[in-house]
Amino acid sequence: MGNKKVQPQPSALTRINTQHLELGVTDRSLPKHIVNGFGRYERFNKFAEGGTALLEECLDKNLGRVVVMKRLHAHMAEDETEQKRFLREARVTALIQHPATVPVYEIGRDRAGSVYFTMKKVEGVDLREILLGIIARDPAFKNKYTQKDLVEVLVQVGQAVAFAHSRGVVHRDLKPANILVGEFGEVMVLDWGLAKVLNEPESVHGDIPDQDHLSLELTRGGKRAGTPLYMSPEQAAGDNDKIDGRCDVYSLGSILYEILTHENLVWGIDKDEVLERIQTQDAVPPRKRTPQRKIPRVLDSICMRAIQRKPENRYESLMDMVDDLKAYLLHEKVTAHHYNFKERFINWEKRNNLLSVSIGSAILGALAWSIIQKLI
Repeated sequence: MGNKKVQPQPSALTRINTQHLELGVTDRSLPKHIVNGFGRYERFNKFAEGGTALLEECLDKNLGRVVVMKRLHAHMAEDETEQKRFLREARVTALIQHPATVPVYEIGRDRAGSVYFTMKKVEGVDLREILLGIIARDPAFKNKYTQKDLVEVLVQVGQAVAFAHSRGVVHRDLKPANILVGEFGEVMVLDWGLAKVLNEPESVHGDIPDQDHLSLELTRGGKRAGTPLYMSPEQAAGDNDKIDGRCDVYSLGSILYEILTHENLVWGIDKDEVLERIQTQDAVPPRKRTPQRKIPRVLDSICMRAIQRKPENRYESLMDMVDDLKAYLLHEKVTAHHYNFKERFINWEKRNNLLSVSIGSAILGALAWSIIQKLI
């Protein structure tokens, strides 16, 4: 956190380990007495691990597919607050049914009575690893992911999170590590564990004995929900009453900043310094921060609109930012940018490339005909 630049420590670019279909699995008969719930899963193997939960891949015997099961660590399994957070994550993820979110299959309790939920097993490379690989000039990443490719990834991320906003949910923890890019171009937005449900109090919902004692936001780490390096100023201030979709706009803008500059938007020697800088310092424009990278002026403008300290100065909605990113990719007008004549002409030329070629051919043809007539 104390370093200004992201430190390149890439691992090898992985490929998706596709589960091949076999007739022995797809065509086998279904037992008369079906086992449902936790008993339907077997062959557990560790898939990933976080601070509060363990993810294991396992076989769903009824469907013959490998899924991922998530459970709280044993020492947290009886913690009522952690259970509420866990259940919210499962249900929020399940209710945001979008191509760029992970489908949740089932929620239940294991043999010990602990809560679990199962979801689709997704594989690929997270955006953090991609950025580290590009910074390290690893050809496996550098040649595969151009700046345009990464902007397209952000478009998919933005569309998914904007869809969540339309359902009344703010992610609050957008960061490169929570964006997964699959082998075939698919993009997944992961980890909705810090999500805020808008228009609802931040207290734990449900039948709780001591509501006053457990009145808190369903996040880890106190009032400031999110990851410091990508946290919006209002999150850094711990004012969760002011949190809305624009905090995700800021986080996506922070990720775009890193894509453009290969540096973090903010840095500091510790968490407190980072949080202080987020709240008090205006961002240095990407083009000024790393002039050697020759960042397109239009992307610079989009980024700066997204990372304004005051929410009212950012894009009003995440879809507005997505629309500008798409407009940039299509060489159309971007609302956040003031164009000069040269940029307007280049955009027109790229949008009308075929027409330009036709006009050029017609002019050359006319000149050629004029020369031939003079020679005759």
